[in-house]
Amino acid sequence: MDNMSINMHNLISTKDAFDIIETMAKSRIIGLDTGAMLCRGNPGIGKSSIVRQVAKALNIGCVEIHLAQLDRVDICGLPSVENGTTKWNIPQFWPTDPESKGIVFFDEITSASPDVQVAAYSIILDRAIPNTNYKLPDGWSIVAAGNLATDHAVVKSMSSALANRFMHFELEVSNKDWEIWAVINDIHPAVTGYINYRPNNLLNMDKQNLEQGWPSPRSWEGVSKAIRDFGSNEYLLQKVVYGLVGPGVGVEFMAFYKLATQFDDVLNMLTNPNAEIVIPSEADRRYALCSSVAYLLFNKNDEEEIKKRITGFYRIVNMLSPDFATALVKLCMNGNKSVNKLMAMRYIMMTPEYADFSKKYENAFEDVNVKL
Repeated sequence: MDNMSINMHNLISTKDAFDIIETMAKSRIIGLDTGAMLCRGNPGIGKSSIVRQVAKALNIGCVEIHLAQLDRVDICGLPSVENGTTKWNIPQFWPTDPESKGIVFFDEITSASPDVQVAAYSIILDRAIPNTNYKLPDGWSIVAAGNLATDHAVVKSMSSALANRFMHFELEVSNKDWEIWAVINDIHPAVTGYINYRPNNLLNMDKQNLEQGWPSPRSWEGVSKAIRDFGSNEYLLQKVVYGLVGPGVGVEFMAFYKLATQFDDVLNMLTNPNAEIVIPSEADRRYALCSSVAYLLFNKNDEEEIKKRITGFYRIVNMLSPDFATALVKLCMNGNKSVNKLMAMRYIMMTPEYADFSKKYENAFEDVNVKL
């Protein structure tokens, strides 16, 4: 029996979700019917952000409808009387340009009241609003998301009629996918380093007070922003971190954060050919070092500076153990906000140092086969 046949929850990773939604959107853009998708998952794991990222990548519109916060009239519109005839006025957020393209995202559908779910039926099934002439433009695909009943979130039962209108998936948290996303989106290296060191705390709902802060991809993004805003005031930063991920995990993270901030010399190792390369023996400090390297490598939008850092990058990589070295090179190949994946791979691979490195770790890089 293969893995797919025993996957009773139809689990998908964040990358799978991105690829499915992107494919659906592309098919809709050229006029093909794709149906609708419902993705369930833990709170705070980035379901809505995936939809936004697809829309941004395809340069199309995105209408987010938070069903748990709406009444039925917020979806179907309010009536008015004109010349003795009742007319329904649709909400302004519905796209009306027949040539427009985008994604309608029904968020919190499993938390919506039954009458609001019923109001969504027609859009999901018929792409229309009852009692009106409104039709959703052909170029718009439909995606919905909701929480799991096991997560202590507000979850209401969904009728079989509505459920049968979707293809169903359950989104699972992937540390690997999150790490790539975090580096691309400039998440602070103390956060990415800590999650590498303590991967079970990327999403940890066990023995947590779920009515207060607890660890999730969403709250770790908040921690990264807190470091930016409160990094100069350790007392306030600690309070904010505790408020985001809870005091238990917060205490551990703050200890790691203090280690990560000791790597002010990482930039010197990247840019100064005479700098001594010091690789710490402790695992947590090595994670902190590698996260700092990944964060700094492409954060200067200057080609000559990047090339200088690539040289320093390989000086560091060659001093690391094989597991850390290969993981760091693969991670950095994803680039960041300024340097896309293809550019990052060119910078890293089109050097004499990479030829030597790939021979040394040939087996570890069998999956990297890109024609430049």
